[in-house]
Amino acid sequence: MNPHADQPTPATAAPFAPTNGSEGRATLRAEHLVKSYKKRQVVRDVSLTVRQGEVVGLLGPNGAGKTTTFYMIVGMVRPTEGRVFLDDARIDNIAMYRRARRGIGYLPQEASVFRKMTVEGNLLAVLELIKYPRSQRRARVDELLEEFSITHIRKQMGYMLSGGERRRTEIARTIATNPKFILLDEPFAGIDPLAVEEIMQIIQRLRQRGIGVLITDHNVHETLTITDRSYILIDGGIFRSGTAHEIANDPEVRRRYLGESFKLERYENAPLVEEHQSE
Repeated sequence: MNPHADQPTPATAAPFAPTNGSEGRATLRAEHLVKSYKKRQVVRDVSLTVRQGEVVGLLGPNGAGKTTTFYMIVGMVRPTEGRVFLDDARIDNIAMYRRARRGIGYLPQEASVFRKMTVEGNLLAVLELIKYPRSQRRARVDELLEEFSITHIRKQMGYMLSGGERRRTEIARTIATNPKFILLDEPFAGIDPLAVEEIMQIIQRLRQRGIGVLITDHNVHETLTITDRSYILIDGGIFRSGTAHEIANDPEVRRRYLGESFKLERYENAPLVEEHQSE
C-alpha cells in the first residue's frame, strides 16, 4: 500500500490543552531503519527514541544519512527495512496526514506559511479541519498569537513576514492541534541571530508543554545547545548518542565531526521559559 495514496479528510481532535506531566508520556521510536537506493545503502540499522517532553537532536556531517533517516520518521521516505512506532502502533506504513492525526507534527525546512493569507488566516486554515465551534477556534488562535508573540502581525500577509516571524507562525500552526511530537527540519536555517534566540526559546516552551521534539539541523552548536540528547550519524549509522555534554566531550566525535575547537554553551537565556515556569 502506498502510504501517501489516501486523501486527507477533516479530523476530530482532542480538546485544546497542553500535554504536561510525565504520566502516560508517549514514545516515538524508529527501529533498525535501513534505506538503500539501488545498490547503495545510505542508512544502515538506525534505531532511536523520542519521548514526550524531551528535545532530541539528529546530527551528522553531510552525507551521513541524517536527512534520509529524518524523512523516514516523518513519512516522506519509505524505509527499505525497519519500522517506525508511536507507542506500540506501527506508523511507517501510513500516510503523513494520518500520522498527523495521531499526534505527529512536522515543520519542513522550506517556507510553508501560506503567503497570500494573513498570520491569523494561516492558523485558522489548520483549525478549520477540526470539528470545533467557530468561537473555540477563534479562542485557540488568540492563544497561539499571544504565546508566540505574533499578535501584532495577526493581519499581516504571509509574504510580508521576516524569517523569524515566519518561523514563529509556522511553529504556532504546527502545534495548533496539540501534537504529541514535532519534527523540526532545519529550524535555524535562513534566520538571523536574534530569530535563532527566539526559536530556541520556543523549543524550550514546547518541551515544557510536554511535546517531544526531534530536530535535524546543520547548525550543530545551536542544536546541541537546546537538546536533551542527540544521535550522531556518520556513514549511514549511529556513531554516538548521549547528552549534549557527552557528545561535545567525546574525542572521536570531536575528531570526526565537531572539530577540536568546538565549545558547548548550554542555553539559559530563555525569558519565555522563565515566564512559563512562574505560572
